[in-house]
Amino acid sequence: MPTIFELYGYKIFFWSNENNEPIHVHVSKGKQSGDATKIWLPPESNPVVAHNNSRIPQKDLTRILKSVAQNRETIVTRWYDYFGR
Repeated sequence: MPTIFELYGYKIFFWSNENNEPIHVHVSKGKQSGDATKIWLPPESNPVVAHNNSRIPQKDLTRILKSVAQNRETIVTRWYDYFGR
């Protein structure tokens, strides 16, 4: 699974089998999994938490959402490089 970046000890990454889902990242500390916290990147709005299965504390999650928003262009480019259009 390609790691996009690391932040506050969390890995922000893509899961390899996304079944044609919209652009999103997974977030976890430690072992990466497809069931880790998922953040959607809607085209016309701020990132949205789909679920917080990794149980990331709200303080950290807020900072991660801000960083995901700031790095949207990089994430989208890397998504299309990895998964195609």
